Amino acid sequence: METAMFTELIPSLPQELGLECMTRLPYTAHRVASQVCKQWCDLLESKDFYYHRKRLGYTHEVACLVQAVQGSDVLQGSKQGNSPCFGITVLDSASQTWERLDPVPQYPSEPPLFCQLASCEGKLVVMGGWDPVTYEQVSHVFVYDFTKRKWREGREMPSKRSFFAIGSHSGRVYVVGGHDENKNALKTGWVYDLSKDEWAELAQMSQERDECEGVVIGDEFWVVSGYGTDNQGEFEGNAEVYEFGSGQWRQVKKAWIPGRCPRSCVGVGKDGKLMSYLKG
Repeated sequence: METAMFTELIPSLPQELGLECMTRLPYTAHRVASQVCKQWCDLLESKDFYYHRKRLGYTHEVACLVQAVQGSDVLQGSKQGNSPCFGITVLDSASQTWERLDPVPQYPSEPPLFCQLASCEGKLVVMGGWDPVTYEQVSHVFVYDFTKRKWREGREMPSKRSFFAIGSHSGRVYVVGGHDENKNALKTGWVYDLSKDEWAELAQMSQERDECEGVVIGDEFWVVSGYGTDNQGEFEGNAEVYEFGSGQWRQVKKAWIPGRCPRSCVGVGKDGKLMSYLKG
């Protein structure tokens, strides 16, 4: 990162030292710090600065979860009766703190049901799901900026789908499989460029995969298990792997336990191979 881009970030300090101080700021302080001056704001919101911090080890991962909201945390206007309401919470393991994010745009009470989450360039991306009131599929895209501490709307998904695989790599979010509004399993996929706010279609998989799970391993996007339209609930034991470099798919047999739903329980072991968080 060129320090000459940001001269005298802190008065009376050399630019290299000023940049070093800014680099060490925790992300929780970025929103306040960005209000100091335009130069600080431009720096803190810069993609280059994010990768600069990451390269030097001054970023850290947080866990973003869709969790049930209870008691006083339930927002006004939420669903009544026995239906649970949900919110997006963040666990910062470095500070050992939890926080609940503000509601996504258009949904003041809770995010779309069964929406999918992905991290991309230090931002949280929320895609798809069902309208929590009408239960209709939606194609919304929402991006949470941890520096600005606020949401923005992204370009909508080209087609509505639910229970799809999702993963991110090099500033792009990949969505594959799932099912459409008529509950037809899909083998199509799209990639979303976060910085350009643009979608592009991917090559199709060899077979339909509803309720599949996505995981990025190195330079590959693994779409694990799932089932076809005519085989509801019969989870496959194979996977399809998308190679980011070539843009092509290949099938991997015996990648999963046949008959077991892979949703939310697929991980990567220390040996770089797929694993299940569930035993038995």
